[in-house]
Amino acid sequence: MRYLPLTQPDREAMLSVIGADSIDALFVDVPEAARLDGPVHDLPNHASELSVERHMTALARRNTVAGEVPFFLGCGAYRHHVPASVDHLIQRGEFLTAYTPYQPEIAQGTLQMLFEFQTQVARLLGTDVANASMYDGSTACWEAIGMARRITRRGKAILSSGLHPHYVSVAKTMAKYTGDVLDTTSPTLVADMDLDALIAKIDDDTSCVVVQYPDILGRIADLTPLADACHAKKALLIAVVTEPVALGAILSPGEMDADIVVGEGQSLGVGLQFGGPYVGLFGCKDKYVRQMPGRLCGETVDADGRRGFVLTLSTREQHIRREKATSNICTNSGLCALAFSIHMTLLGEAGLRALATVNHAGAVAAAERLAQVPGVELVNDVFFNEFTLKLSQEARPVVRTLADRGILAGVSLGRLYPDQDGLANGLVVAVTETTTAEDVEALAAALEEVLA
Repeated sequence: MRYLPLTQPDREAMLSVIGADSIDALFVDVPEAARLDGPVHDLPNHASELSVERHMTALARRNTVAGEVPFFLGCGAYRHHVPASVDHLIQRGEFLTAYTPYQPEIAQGTLQMLFEFQTQVARLLGTDVANASMYDGSTACWEAIGMARRITRRGKAILSSGLHPHYVSVAKTMAKYTGDVLDTTSPTLVADMDLDALIAKIDDDTSCVVVQYPDILGRIADLTPLADACHAKKALLIAVVTEPVALGAILSPGEMDADIVVGEGQSLGVGLQFGGPYVGLFGCKDKYVRQMPGRLCGETVDADGRRGFVLTLSTREQHIRREKATSNICTNSGLCALAFSIHMTLLGEAGLRALATVNHAGAVAAAERLAQVPGVELVNDVFFNEFTLKLSQEARPVVRTLADRGILAGVSLGRLYPDQDGLANGLVVAVTETTTAEDVEALAAALEEVLA
C-alpha cells in the first residue's frame, strides 16, 4: 500500500501558490524525450529482496573493473592508489555519521578536519584561502564564474577551449538563469595552448577568463601573461585543476597570480566511484574571501584560552542571508574532503612530489612507446600524466574495440565533442602510478593490430 500524505486539494493549493497549472509544469526543463509517460514497462511491479540482489549482482558483473584491466582513462577522473588507511579512518562513526557542524561545541573534530583540509588545499592551489569544499569540480567552476561577476559587476566570461566540456556544459546550464554571457570554443589538435587568442578576447566587459591547467588535452602553459592581461582590464583569472596530483610537480596557479583556483579533488583519497560523489576544491586571494561561496572554518580560542574551531564565514542561503547568499550550495562533500585530507596527510609534501614524479615518468615512457605505433601521432610533448594522441582513424570505434578486448584505452575526443569532426581522431591517454609497463605494452600491441 502506497503512503500518500497529500490529498488532491493539498496539491492543488500548493500549485496555486507557485503559479503552476499542474505537477507536469514543474518538469518543463526536462527534455520531453527523457520524461516517462507511465511505469517503466520492462521492470516487474515487485520482486523479493533476494531476487533483486541477485539481479543487481548479475548486472554489476557486466562492468569492466578498473583495477583488473589495463586502464588509461582520465579527462577529469583518475585512478590512483588510495591507501587502505583512508577508507578505515573515514568509516569511524564520528566521521561517517557526522553532519553539518552548525554547533561548534559538539563538532570540534569535524571542524578541525575541515580547517586542516582548507590549509592543505590553499597550499596546494597556491591561494591565500580555501573553503571547506564544494560538490565537485564542475560546480566549483561555475561558482567561480558567479563570484567573478559579483566582484567585477560584469557578465561576460571567456572560457578557454581547453576547459573540460562537462564543466562548460554546467556553466551554460547555470548561465541561462543568471544572464552571464559565455564565450566558448572547442580545442584543436595542436601541441600548445593558445593563450594569445584568449588575451585578444579580453575587453572592458570581461568578468573573468577561465582556463584549465593542465587542460583537457593535457597541455601545460605559463599562466602569468594571461593573469597580467586579465588584471590590465580589471578582469579575474580563474584556473581549473582537474588533476591535483599534478601540483606536486608543476607551479601552482596561485603562484602565477590566478585570482581564483578551483578544481576536482577526486585524485586524492577518493575512488572513481562511477562518477561520484567527488569533492570540489575552491581557493582565492584573501581580498575576495567575502565573495567566496560555501563556508570557511576558522581557528580561535575559547574563554579559557583553549584552541577551538568555528564556522568563520558561511554566506549560504541556508543561513540568514537567504536570497542575498553568494551560493545555493547547501552543504559540502565532507566525507570526501576528509578522505582527501587523510591521503594528503599520509603523503606529506615530499610524498606528493614523489607521487607526481612517478606519474610523470610513467606518462613520458608511455607516450614514447605509443608514438612508435604506426598510425599514432603524439600531439603534445609537454604534459604531466595525461597526453593526447592523434590516430590514423576515428578514435571512438578503436576505443570500443579495445574495450571488448579488455583494454580501456583512453577517452576519445569524439565522445566529448561529438559535433567536432576535427577532433574525431583524438585520444586522451592518462597514466598514473597504477599503470604498469605491461599495461602500456598491451595497449601498444592492441593499437598496432587495430590500426594496421
